[in-house]
Amino acid sequence: MTSRLDSDLLRTFVAVAETGNITKAAEHVRRTQSAVSMQIKRLEEQVGGPLFARGSRGVEITRRGDQLLSNARRIVSLMDETVAMLDAPALDGKVRIGIPEEYGQRTLSRALGAFSKRQPNVEVTVRYGFSADHFAKVRNGELDLAVIFEWQDFSEGEILMTDPTVWVTSELHRMHEERPLPIALYGSSGWCRNFAVRSLEQRGIDYRVAYVSDTNGGLKLAVTSGLAIAPISRSNIPEDCRALSHEDGFGDIDASHVVLHRNPAAKGAAVNGMAAAMREAFSATQPALS
Repeated sequence: MTSRLDSDLLRTFVAVAETGNITKAAEHVRRTQSAVSMQIKRLEEQVGGPLFARGSRGVEITRRGDQLLSNARRIVSLMDETVAMLDAPALDGKVRIGIPEEYGQRTLSRALGAFSKRQPNVEVTVRYGFSADHFAKVRNGELDLAVIFEWQDFSEGEILMTDPTVWVTSELHRMHEERPLPIALYGSSGWCRNFAVRSLEQRGIDYRVAYVSDTNGGLKLAVTSGLAIAPISRSNIPEDCRALSHEDGFGDIDASHVVLHRNPAAKGAAVNGMAAAMREAFSATQPALS
């Protein structure tokens, strides 16, 4: 194995791994299919083994490729961040963001990390809360940007991704098999009554409210500890848990869009930069939903 790896080859490798398809990867890196195939072959020569095997729907990553993937992603991400940092003009000012709690750990942290490297002099304020509250605050000028769920009345905001809500159960405790069914709900959300509870009633499932929380973290705790099942966005299912499907007698609760709203008066370059960083972060989250 060579001691030096070509960064361009790593970028192509990541594109193929994430799309599972040579054609789609070629579009992503703006090369021809034959060029992508040749790059993957060169990288396989460098690492001393096959990175992909042909599958029924494209290509499947090998064990060797899986070992390389996480480091390759970090290298490509660091290169992109470095280029963006060098190219971006220095900004200052303030940006106020509202976002649902469930996107704080993974998606928002990615956006803030990328933005802070590019614009360290911008002061960022983040509020976690419910969509209705954030929508009101961005309208009255208390927030510059707000990420909200839209599950019924779709607005003209920018759709960042589609993230349906599902009933989630613990693989360890299997509470979905109990009757009456123990469920966990938000304590102050009309959505729970109009969508989550109604989805059970429409299927004729006898239930009892076993746990009430004001946070998404509380709902996940109820599931992982074996107290109840809970309505959780598909991208946010905890470890050792799974979505309850139609085969289980459940199915999706809604078809939520995750939408970015902007205060019309917030027109500064700092707000533009943060909106772009959030857009990129949610775009990176989307493939996990497939």
